Amino acid sequence: MRSSSRSVIRTAVFPVAGRGTRFLPATKASPKEMLPVVDKPLIQYAVEEALAAGARRLVFITGASKRAIEDHFDSDQELEHMLERQGKSDLLNQLRSVLPSYASCIYIRQPAPLGLGHAVLCAQPAVGAEPFFVHLADDLIRGEVACLAQMADVYAAKRASVLGVEVVPRKDTEKYGIVAVEADRSTTSRVRSIVEKPKPADAPSNLAVVGRYVLAPTIFEHLERIGQGAGGEIQLTDGIAALMREEAVYAYRFSGHRYDCGSKLGYLQATVEYALAHAQLGADFRRYLKQLDVKAAVRAPGGRTRRSAGS
Repeated sequence: MRSSSRSVIRTAVFPVAGRGTRFLPATKASPKEMLPVVDKPLIQYAVEEALAAGARRLVFITGASKRAIEDHFDSDQELEHMLERQGKSDLLNQLRSVLPSYASCIYIRQPAPLGLGHAVLCAQPAVGAEPFFVHLADDLIRGEVACLAQMADVYAAKRASVLGVEVVPRKDTEKYGIVAVEADRSTTSRVRSIVEKPKPADAPSNLAVVGRYVLAPTIFEHLERIGQGAGGEIQLTDGIAALMREEAVYAYRFSGHRYDCGSKLGYLQATVEYALAHAQLGADFRRYLKQLDVKAAVRAPGGRTRRSAGS
């Protein structure tokens, strides 16, 4: 890791006020960001990525029913003492590594669900006049180098806001902010336009912004100025579009695989693949899946058995 380029950005903002209705009833009393992928919740993966990119100040924009996130990153002396008495040093070390001593957490309540742009605007007092990361925990990205660390390097080279993007099926453009760029095939390219959730026929491309941002502090001025738009929300996409009229914004095609953990299928895919890669569980879990595949034979018409599709 080239710390000289990644130490510029000290603050990461995590908008975690959403209710996670697609995962009800699991998220009725527990935040969606606390859903575990194997043995860590989504929000911990998000924090680890930000720390790997050089962030030291972690700003959580919270809402109702989000206390579990604060508790997760707080110390639990009683639990630590119990593990120590039981000689469970491995578990104790894991617990203590959830939040390194050099990192600090700030929690800011979003008073109403007024959109992602409003959530980012709520972070202004903690961010100040510095560039900052925005990380959406729903988008879990696995790669050799943390996605935000890659984007920090782009920021260091360009000294301008950076959006993490990837190509999506054109039929899915209504789910994302979509950008048009100056050089379609470049890994890093200046953004020409950005549109929030366009219909496939109206989308300027199929290059989607997927939950990773490095933003200049001037974004706050534009978010304040644009005010509430459709649905009474302040859209981050609209703020970025306004920012682009005054300064450059770049799209970066990150290296890594994204799991859409805001959907049940994406969450299950992440769970399976992270389990297969797990140092302690991976081999046993792979054997289990192979056994499960053998057991997936189904009875065909006429009393014969056949293997299920894909086995």
